[in-house]
Amino acid sequence: QVQLVESGGGLVQPGGSLKLSCAASGIIFSINTMSWYRQAPGKQREMVARISSGGIPSYAAFLRGRFTISRDVAKSTVYLQMNRLNPEDTAVYFCNSQSLGGDQHWGQGTQVTVSS
Repeated sequence: QVQLVESGGGLVQPGGSLKLSCAASGIIFSINTMSWYRQAPGKQREMVARISSGGIPSYAAFLRGRFTISRDVAKSTVYLQMNRLNPEDTAVYFCNSQSLGGDQHWGQGTQVTVSS
């Protein structure tokens, strides 16, 4: 089993920044990719960013370069730096891990609210 714990969410003004963290524990050697997803009220969960086991990032096209995913292997932690936030970024952000065999695990989510 893999346990994922997100942190770093909160309230931020439009144009501001936040950095989310996702700490992994448990059978972490089985993890192939780690991703950030988000779900806004009344909308489907969508992938935001992903980082492969080799450290290669990929992003949803709608981000237009505003977010950066990174990782600290020694700390088993993945980060999501979010810049130039706007109200449309308001959502619960979830951390996800997936193994080569397709097993997925999710964190409990952290709320990000962008509002003046």
